[in-house]
Amino acid sequence: MEKTITVPSGYVRYLLMQVDKQGYNLEELLAEVGIDPTEIERRTEFSAIKFGQLYQRIMWTAQDESFGMVSGGRVPNGTFRMMCHSIIHCPTLERAIYRCSAFYEICRGTMVKPYLVRKGRYAKISFAPVSSVPEKEVREMLRNEAPAIVRTGLSMWHHFISWLIGSRLDLKAAYFTFPQQEDSYHYETLFQSEIKFDQHDNAIVFPARFLDYPILQNDESLRGFLQTAPYQLIVMVDNDQSLRSQVKAMLGKDFSRELPGAEEVAFKLNMSVSTLRRRLADENSSYQKIKDDCRKKAAINYMDSPQLSINDVAALMGFDEPSAFFRSFKKWTGMTPGEYRRSETYGQKYSLGMN
Repeated sequence: MEKTITVPSGYVRYLLMQVDKQGYNLEELLAEVGIDPTEIERRTEFSAIKFGQLYQRIMWTAQDESFGMVSGGRVPNGTFRMMCHSIIHCPTLERAIYRCSAFYEICRGTMVKPYLVRKGRYAKISFAPVSSVPEKEVREMLRNEAPAIVRTGLSMWHHFISWLIGSRLDLKAAYFTFPQQEDSYHYETLFQSEIKFDQHDNAIVFPARFLDYPILQNDESLRGFLQTAPYQLIVMVDNDQSLRSQVKAMLGKDFSRELPGAEEVAFKLNMSVSTLRRRLADENSSYQKIKDDCRKKAAINYMDSPQLSINDVAALMGFDEPSAFFRSFKKWTGMTPGEYRRSETYGQKYSLGMN
């Protein structure tokens, strides 16, 4: 059984504190997503999937997609989805971020947008005011925001960018305008970079070469992403720098299309097919094994999202007939999709959010 991905329970408690401040019924919200309030208090870690489901329900109830994030206003539900559709076909990450920034200039509710600066070897993303809002007003808003909200805002943009390019965006540093926090060790774990407090800006800094990376996601993978959001904005993608990880990133997450062959992947990596195979063998892997592992992991990830029916998962995995998906899933896991969702493995993930 794979380890259930978790987040600190402090994330949940802080989110619920914001909910309570705005007068929403905590007991009803928790009951709607099947969360026992006692599990939040007695555990130090909490199921990331359940946290994502809770966040999704809160956004819907509050009719505010920016709930608990840096925005300065109420952002209508559906805004993030339309922003994603506007950037998903951009050729590079740089173009996508610029278009994203332009999108937030015309959407309702938010006072801020992501702001990209590329200079020499490094690039920086920070919060900037939309053109209709004075910069002084945004600086004041950010100064009054709780550190946890600013941290979450930067972290979610970091994770979203990583999802777009299919691999972790390696950061050089994360900057924050507020003083050092008691849980500063958590910032280091979250951003896996140098952390600097008392800075003039809230920003993430990273090598500029990432801006030239292609967007590996597409309409189909975006559909699955949006159905489970904000789960993948909370949980970071793998931090693996091996050739195997690079190949996985190039395969992407769209299994509704025919995957590229080893020759195409080798060409994009500027190496021969024989070199690709040799180096993967050195990592005790192969191109076929990577494809099989990617399919299996994607299928299980989709199956672990209760809001997706088995037929939905089959379609996202590129199967025209659900019966073909049933056969493949049983080959990968030893269980049919129905058996998996009735199994102890699946049940444990959704009963108490246990590891």
